[in-house]
Amino acid sequence: MDSIYQQQTDEITEYYIYNELAQLSKNEHNKHILQEIAKQELSHYKYWEKITQKEAQPDRKRIRKYIWLARLFGLSFALRLMEMGEKNAGDFYAGLKNKYAGIEKIEKEEIEHEQKLISMLNDQRLNYAGAVVLGLNDALVELTGTLAGLTFAFNNNIIVGTTGLIMGIAASLSMAASGYLSSQEEEVNENIQPKTAALYTGLSYIFTVIILVLPYFVQDNPYVALISMLLLTVLIIAGYTYYISVAKSVSFKKRFIQMTAISLGVALISYGIGQLVKQVFGIDI
Repeated sequence: MDSIYQQQTDEITEYYIYNELAQLSKNEHNKHILQEIAKQELSHYKYWEKITQKEAQPDRKRIRKYIWLARLFGLSFALRLMEMGEKNAGDFYAGLKNKYAGIEKIEKEEIEHEQKLISMLNDQRLNYAGAVVLGLNDALVELTGTLAGLTFAFNNNIIVGTTGLIMGIAASLSMAASGYLSSQEEEVNENIQPKTAALYTGLSYIFTVIILVLPYFVQDNPYVALISMLLLTVLIIAGYTYYISVAKSVSFKKRFIQMTAISLGVALISYGIGQLVKQVFGIDI
């Protein structure tokens, strides 16, 4: 009965989360979907209330948490993260099927219907995920290679950091402009605006550049700065891959390994090029 009461509390909490998100949404399509899921959650709450014969109060702290997550990272990420918390729901329902009628219907709605509805949301942040990936991926691949090569060629953190920053900002502006121009020539998703996509690409590129060159301005040892830069690369990849894996319900491991291997592989090749340039041209700064 304690488990049922906890489930009842979760249902009323999630009812308020979906309902408040629906009230905040300016997109009528999203508002309709969120209201539909909220109705489901309320009906589930009332079902459990009949069994426990008790009222349950919503978890206000949890409501605030997911409202802010939705505002910061988008609806899809926040709601799928919330649904991931119900991964043990199958065992819960299995233990009650022989005791109470209607469990199968609730289980189906919780597991299948809600996931289907969430996938139908028009999430602006998720719509532009491709543009963000383009900026992040290019910055990671190009900057890790560039900074690694410059580190071993020049052996001077200020020169490496400044050069990387100038090249990175220039490349981000070029990429944003190219992305905007190319998007005008192609048939794109109606939910994606070329100017906004270019902005997402450019900003994600600049953000990545600033993070990667930062160790060169706060460290004196070039090799410590290089290792710090590579660690930050892995952390950026892990953070964004986690976001995409949750928001789109895709494999984290595969994407993480792929992006990490490419970025670090390019850095390793650039290390060799840097050493070669240093030896051939006798550069010693």
